[in-house]
This record gives sequence, C-alpha cells and structure tokens, in this order.
Amino acid sequence: MTEPKFEGNDVELVEKLSSKIKEIKKEIAKVIVGQDEVIDDLLVSLFSKGHALLVGVPGLAKTLLIKTISEVFELEFNRIQFTPDLMPSDITGTEIIEEDAVSGKRSFRFIKGPIFANIILADEINRTPPKTQAALLEAMQEHKITAGGVNYTLDEPFFVLATQNPIEQEGTYPLPEAQLDRFMFSLWLDYPSFEEEIQIVKSTTGDYLPELKKIVDGKEIIEYQDLIRRVPVAENVIEFAINMVKQTRPNSGGNEEVKELISWGAGPRASQYLTLAAKTRAALEGRFTPNIDDVKKSLLPVLRHRVIPSFNAEADGIDSVAIINMISGE
Repeated sequence: MTEPKFEGNDVELVEKLSSKIKEIKKEIAKVIVGQDEVIDDLLVSLFSKGHALLVGVPGLAKTLLIKTISEVFELEFNRIQFTPDLMPSDITGTEIIEEDAVSGKRSFRFIKGPIFANIILADEINRTPPKTQAALLEAMQEHKITAGGVNYTLDEPFFVLATQNPIEQEGTYPLPEAQLDRFMFSLWLDYPSFEEEIQIVKSTTGDYLPELKKIVDGKEIIEYQDLIRRVPVAENVIEFAINMVKQTRPNSGGNEEVKELISWGAGPRASQYLTLAAKTRAALEGRFTPNIDDVKKSLLPVLRHRVIPSFNAEADGIDSVAIINMISGE
C-alpha cells in the first residue's frame, strides 16, 4: 500500500488550519464557558470525519455546545429530538403520492427527512426504540439512506453529534455495544467549577446575545479532512496505539490483573480512530506529525465505550475509565 504523500502545499494548509481552529475556539468561548477538553475532542472528531456521543446530566449545555459549533461552521444544521414514538421515516424521509393536476396521473415523490444536513444533533438518542436508532446509525456508517429502493447520498461533510442522559434509565433504550462502536468518541461532560458557574449564570441571566462569525465552510472542511489523511505517522506511534487497544482484549496477553476485569475489549476500529485522532490533534495544533502524547489524549474518548467491564469489575465498582487508566498507567 502506498503511504500518503505530504507535499509542500500541505505545510501551508496545516498552518492555516491551526489558525482557523484558534478563531473557532474564540467564537465558541463567546457562548460556552469552560468545557475546553470536550470542545477540543469535538473538533478532533469533526475534522477526522468521525461522529461523537456526548453523555452528561441535564443542564450541562450539551445541546447548546453542539448548536454553537454548528453556527461557527458554514454548514446546514438539523436537530432531531428523539422520542419513544419517533419512526425511522421521521429521520430519513418518506414517500408521498402526488397527483398531476393535468393528467390525473399519480406518482410517488420522496420528501427528505432531517438527516439531510451537514451537522445532525441527535438529542437524547437513548429515548427512541432500536429500529429508529438503527436508521440513524446506518446513515452514519454509509453516508446514504435507502427509500423505496432508491439510494440517496448525504451531502458531505456529514457529522452526527448525539447526546445521551446517563441518569434517567426508565423508558430508555440503551445503545448496543455494536452500535456504540459507530461513534469515534464518547465524551462525558462534567459539572462546571465554581468560577465557571458564576460566569455561566452571569452570561445567561442578562440580555447579552453574542453574534457568532462563520469561520469555515463545507468545502474547506473537506479539504482539511483530506489533508489529515495525508499527515505522516511514525511506526512507533501506530504501534503504541495498537498496543493500548490490544491490552483491552482479555485473550491477547498483557496484564493479568486487567484481563480479569474485562469481558470484551476494543476492536481494530479503535486502533484506527486512535491513530486518526492523533494525526488530527497534531494538525489542529500546527504540527506536521503526531507523537505518542497525541494518542494518549484520545485513549479515554475512544476506548471508554468499547471496553466492557466484567461482572467482577462491576461488583468491585471498577468501570471502563478505571480500567483504561490502569492500562495506560495514568
């Protein structure tokens, strides 16, 4: 297989991307207080062509964060509120019968659903039944949908940013592990610090309405996504990423103590995402090749939803985050 070629023009593109990211973060900060790590991870996911799942209790501005990011990009944005009665066709679209006024002939016409946008906010994805979840997840994987035997390709770039509430389990439909694997990152939002909460209260209880500038359009995003694929990676960085993933697999050697805590580990997709995320982090910071630290920064968001603790681990109160920290030596 031929290695991607990093050319002279790509150096300028990396520098330009790094400059744009600083502008994007500056605009987001007009609305969102704190959450710097989550914002960084979301941007890595977007420029990696990945999808992200945001998990957090109500009131932590998950929806506002995604909406704010969409406003900084010159892209079409749609929000889908997931409910127990939502049908797959409510997401993908539906066919209606139309009658020609002149000939009286009837024909089917496809009405596109909200999935036909560049950024999709799938709000509270665990509130809808598996059949409807699957319709969204298929679109995420294939970047197309099928209706009435016809394939419809979704416009690029295409991102799905889903939110999930971890505390209300009654009447919800948790995503199966195989479907969770479609998300590049699983991001957990924590409560703000005391100082951050003061800023939040001040900014949201007054009449200040910030105006956000559009920084990057769809054509530029696709150009930057292609650029990141060409970023070269040293063999030792790839090997480190694979070794971290391998240690999450119970039957592949490694730490005996950790093996006892894991039922199922991460597949090759995790190794791909760790490497891709490292390349993207480097490019967003204006560097031309990633290092091992870039991989380490993505271990939690990439592996958190791919490592399934064993019964013994759960009985001892050990979750996937604790296991990942043991593997990485954190």
